[in-house]
Amino acid sequence: MSNQTEIQRRRTFAIVSHPDAGKTTLTEKLLLFGGAIRVAGAVKSNKIKKAATSDFMEIERQRGISVATSVMGFEYRDYKVNILDTPGHQDFQEDTFRTLTAVDSVIIVIDAAKGVEPQTEKLMNVCRMRKTPVIVFINKLDRPTQDTFELLDEIEKQLQIRINPLSWPINSGPEFKGVYNIYNKSLNLFKANVQEIEPGISFSDIESPELEKLIGNDADKLREELELVYGVYPELDHKEYLAGNLAPVFFGSALYNFGVQELLDTFVEIAPWPRPSQTEERIVYPEDEKFSGFVFKIHANIDPNHRSRIAFVKVCSGRFERNNIYTHVRTGKTFRISSPTAFMAAQKEVIEEAYPGDIIGVPDNGTFIIGDTLTEGENIHYKGLPSFSPELFRYVENADPMKTKQLNKGVDQLMDEGVAQLFTSAFNGRRIIGTVGQLQFEVIQYRLEHEYNAKCRFEPLSMYKACWIKSDNPKSLTEFKNRKHQKMAVDKRGRDVFMADSQFILDMAQSEFKDIQFHFTSEF
Repeated sequence: MSNQTEIQRRRTFAIVSHPDAGKTTLTEKLLLFGGAIRVAGAVKSNKIKKAATSDFMEIERQRGISVATSVMGFEYRDYKVNILDTPGHQDFQEDTFRTLTAVDSVIIVIDAAKGVEPQTEKLMNVCRMRKTPVIVFINKLDRPTQDTFELLDEIEKQLQIRINPLSWPINSGPEFKGVYNIYNKSLNLFKANVQEIEPGISFSDIESPELEKLIGNDADKLREELELVYGVYPELDHKEYLAGNLAPVFFGSALYNFGVQELLDTFVEIAPWPRPSQTEERIVYPEDEKFSGFVFKIHANIDPNHRSRIAFVKVCSGRFERNNIYTHVRTGKTFRISSPTAFMAAQKEVIEEAYPGDIIGVPDNGTFIIGDTLTEGENIHYKGLPSFSPELFRYVENADPMKTKQLNKGVDQLMDEGVAQLFTSAFNGRRIIGTVGQLQFEVIQYRLEHEYNAKCRFEPLSMYKACWIKSDNPKSLTEFKNRKHQKMAVDKRGRDVFMADSQFILDMAQSEFKDIQFHFTSEF
């Protein structure tokens, strides 16, 4: 098969939403259709005893939330589908933002009862910045929901995107009877069966009296609503969807595996194949002959028995082959990748080749950091993987002097993962961890103890912001660092960081030192 054919088969997307809208459950059901798993798991359910495939870390199983992005790939019809299930919880939003740089389209899951929630809006803003095509899946129709038209209006307003329903629900909650698929004119009746798959009934003429036999009194209501839908929402404009201006909408219940197949069938048909990527030097096209890709995530200890680290690489152009020699652009070193892997969450298998759109795992012994570029010799740098300024800070102290080495190694590796950021104080040399949310400290503590056998305690530190500083005037920079010596630190890459106690102190420093630029993301 030529590269071109392989590129056009690829569909790489992320599933994002506010916590608890049902992302991980939806991922499970998509895997079920792809034949990747035999029994679908769930994050928390009394009826389902199997944990979700994508939540493979012990802490995820305990808490019933996803704390790290997981990657799953499977074949469906003639397509190769790569799903990235992301954490919804805002404490891990950095991981999600970075993941969005590695996908070609996004499915946003919305809880039908709650409508659009704050985290969903944030994620949509990131998609809008990158012009990523979006499909909306409205979940949990087996529970009481808002009025469908009102819900669609809310989505349009809050997410600032035109929408186009490609399916339509027949009632909701206990009265829920099924979904009419507008895209391929078929009717799917709802049966509360959790782990098996039901085929749909083809139904092109909704005026037919057969409809009454299937859904009884709701037939008239469905006809009226569909008439309204056809009047209000135009037909699907594929170009507008690919440009990120229009979002197709699907309805269903992920827990009961309902409406998911329609979503997947339509998705593989309309979703974009891998798109060109922007580097600092030029635009890279998937069709380019030579291989290039970038690291968007590092995961330590996928296998706790081996202390292994894996760098997740998104292939952007050319063809990746096992045992070929590739260049690590930041260091200029060349190396051979002997065991690249494809993922099924924590299970992985060695692959011989990969094409644009695929996500491969490369064993990492500490050489990679997030944002690194791999190429076949060309000197290019992919951009767009920011780290944000943390909001919470703690000193990290060793709780067991015998385990200093393990603690240092653990902290270093977890920081490379991008879970949080590490700063070393210039004044007293103490290590400070900065995070976006409280939950991350608990995750760090838990993972240090269980994966690295090291105990740590966090000491409070009252701090407002960490900002990266830079100046074209070396004299001003030296003066600033001498005057603010007690408040200076360096990050993991050795860049200067100013730790401001309060907004007032930050404003003072900014007005006093005009030559110095203060940055709140590390991508400058």
